Amino acid sequence: MTASRTRPGRCPSVTVRRATARDAKRLTRLVRGSSAYEGQYADMVAGYRVSAAYIDTHRVFAAVDDSGTAQDPGARGPVLGFYALLIDPAELDLMFVADAAQGRGIGRLLVAHMRDEARAAGLDRVRVVSHPPAEGFYRSMGARRTGTAAAAPPAVGWDRPELEFALPCGA
Repeated sequence: MTASRTRPGRCPSVTVRRATARDAKRLTRLVRGSSAYEGQYADMVAGYRVSAAYIDTHRVFAAVDDSGTAQDPGARGPVLGFYALLIDPAELDLMFVADAAQGRGIGRLLVAHMRDEARAAGLDRVRVVSHPPAEGFYRSMGARRTGTAAAAPPAVGWDRPELEFALPCGA
């Protein structure tokens, strides 16, 4: 699946597309600028970098606002969010939605896209080690809590919820 649109009326100008190496800096800025990682969580993303090599190696997809690109097909609209799906082992490695795009259905769009991609890759489940404040979102999207990933200082100084998306065939 290379691109999909949201349901009509939600955000009709948002497309999910495969990220490219050219997106690396924009994705890095989105991670480092996330207000979800302020305060006690700031150290985790302070030096984080989404590299071109990471994008080339993994299935990374970006939700892009393409409303202004109709007149200029070569233009690249703002990245509203992105995710990275690892295949072996099956894991949602990264998922971020820009602060300004929160509440617009971008996260739901990305999770639906990720589920479709995972099924297309032959996966029957996807693990998520969640940022603690994001656990409720993942659960509302159908993920089930399976355990706790222990803190791993110095990078991660807190335990994190471990969840799983089951991907039944044909669902």
